[in-house]
Amino acid sequence: MELHDVWFVLIAVLWTGYFFLEGFDFGVGVLTKLLARDRTEKRVLINTIGPVWDGNEVWLLSAGGATFAAFPEWYATLFSGFYLPLLIILVCLIVRGVAFEYRVKRPEENWQRNWENAIFWTSLIPAFMWGVAFGNIVRGVKIDRSFEYVGGFWDLLNPYAILGGLVTLTLFTFHGTVFVGLKTVGNIRERARKLALKLGLATAVLALVFLVWTQADNGDGSSLVALIVAVVSLVAALGAVQAGREGWAFMLSGLTIVAAVAMLFLSLFPNVMPSSLNDEWSLTVSNASSSPYTLKIMTWCAGIATPIVLLYQSWTYWVFRKRIGTQHISVDATH
Repeated sequence: MELHDVWFVLIAVLWTGYFFLEGFDFGVGVLTKLLARDRTEKRVLINTIGPVWDGNEVWLLSAGGATFAAFPEWYATLFSGFYLPLLIILVCLIVRGVAFEYRVKRPEENWQRNWENAIFWTSLIPAFMWGVAFGNIVRGVKIDRSFEYVGGFWDLLNPYAILGGLVTLTLFTFHGTVFVGLKTVGNIRERARKLALKLGLATAVLALVFLVWTQADNGDGSSLVALIVAVVSLVAALGAVQAGREGWAFMLSGLTIVAAVAMLFLSLFPNVMPSSLNDEWSLTVSNASSSPYTLKIMTWCAGIATPIVLLYQSWTYWVFRKRIGTQHISVDATH
């Protein structure tokens, strides 16, 4: 395996980690409207991800930075062609971060409610848009012989990509619901379990259609294995939810995300951005990569930095592992 193949795998791992962690993060944000019955319960939901949401976004920064350094042609075509949807995601992530921090700066109810609404929308929109973006990457877009995207914004809103967006939205929300069941106590925990069962069934239908469509168009034997793992994991997660085993349910819903993302990258390889105009104009791991020397230096840096990041983030989750409930929110609390 050559270094550009290794870095394709590493970037796939970074995106997988991002969707695993930020997935439940986005899901909890969406649940502030779907699950919470009052502002106290919204505070409980927000507090479940309060200590970790910013750390989860490190995976996105790492994935973007690795793509820029290891595959500059891929980065250039992706960020120029998908400029508007990626800008929408970026604005949402900025506003979302501001909302988490500024929500508690003033005690007025309207002030906090407006920022909580912002958390909902800036969680829902990226959860949908990431599925649209990756759906287009796997499906292929209009790339010319100069490796430039020549399509328009509306070309990205095709049925396959929109279905991909619905899958990521429902899957992330299901993942978030399972996480809430794992992190809370009392009535909100029980309602999260019931909602997870409903969301899981809807997710299973959408995901099965999307993954089978992907397999039919671009799949091979390895992607078929990933598809089977994703489907079995999702069904098993629903069984664990029904049995009240939140820990197992969370790990299985996470495995569903891991397997689904793995299937997309397996279907994509050796391309990184297929051209729908001409196969010869597709960006691949070889024609889009940096020089071997650059990749070698990056490999050494990643080998040193990655374990440190993983250890720190694991420690953070361990410190904030306890469950919370409405009884932990004081009546006059602004946090």
